[in-house]
Amino acid sequence: MAGRASGRCADRGSATVWSVGAIAVLCVVFGVVLALGHAVVVRHRAAGGADLAALAAAEHWPEGGTAACARADRVARAQNARLVRCVLTGEVSDVSVESGRGPFTVEIRARAGPAGPADPRPPDLADSRPPADPRPADPVPAPTLG
Repeated sequence: MAGRASGRCADRGSATVWSVGAIAVLCVVFGVVLALGHAVVVRHRAAGGADLAALAAAEHWPEGGTAACARADRVARAQNARLVRCVLTGEVSDVSVESGRGPFTVEIRARAGPAGPADPRPPDLADSRPPADPRPADPVPAPTLG
């Protein structure tokens, strides 16, 4: 009788230990998923705030750099973000916005300006010559059907 009782007692309560371990692992996984979701939300909030702040500064460039950057700061704060940097070069605004706290702090940069063809070269390398015409010199006639 003593042998039979000791065999049963060795497994007694092991399901509880396995259940507690599984619950702990699931809680850690759930916490990681929540943290990643929060990081994505903070990044999207910062990107939206940066885009809107850059647009606001670009829209108000005729009022001067100080007034345009003040408007960008108000727009960024309305988006729960902080304006870190604001520079106006002509009609083009370049802003950096920060959002989040602690390890979830994100800084995003955005630019806005008038629509039109952009010169891909940096300003210091750009010259006064117009960009080359991308069309071929002798166009090839299209084939005719029929």
